[in-house]
Amino acid sequence: MIDQLLEGNKKFRDTVFKQNIEHYQELTKGQSPPVLWIGCSDSRIQTGHITQMQPGHLFIQRNIGNVAPVHDWNFATVLEYAIKHLKVKDIVICGHSDCGAIKALDKETDDVYIPLWLNNAIEAKQRVDAKIKKPVTPEEVKERSTKIEQENVRLQIEHLKTYPLVKKALKDKQIEIHGLYYNLDTGGLSKIV
Repeated sequence: MIDQLLEGNKKFRDTVFKQNIEHYQELTKGQSPPVLWIGCSDSRIQTGHITQMQPGHLFIQRNIGNVAPVHDWNFATVLEYAIKHLKVKDIVICGHSDCGAIKALDKETDDVYIPLWLNNAIEAKQRVDAKIKKPVTPEEVKERSTKIEQENVRLQIEHLKTYPLVKKALKDKQIEIHGLYYNLDTGGLSKIV
């Protein structure tokens, strides 16, 4: 697999990199992306591709379940750097269809770290389950998952807003926060309200 990655990089350098050499040379001088993108680690979602953004436009933080955990040093560091130093104008939390993290909320496991991490998303499941009847058909199961995936985006936005740095940036109108949802079946990206 490593050889494939290196061969892919060679093809990238010979085509895309050479064709856009001025852009890539400009990026060596520094970065000033307008967007902090918080998305899922899912390998099927390549953020730059689905948004058609060139390198330098998105500061990306990915994790299982597109979580914005409360009181997490790693996440707080990303926020601080993005808001204070990169001066991003928009923060996006993007969920997606067929999310394994959301499916895992319903499963018992002997994993140690994953359930602890997913505690950051469990409230989304609880909110949806409190509003709907227990799904019976495969269609209802899929619809429930979609609702939880979308509710998780809303929940993570709430978590994001608990950080003092984010509260201040919102109050000072330095940033805007957006929820998005990517559908693997259609390739479509839509707003979550």
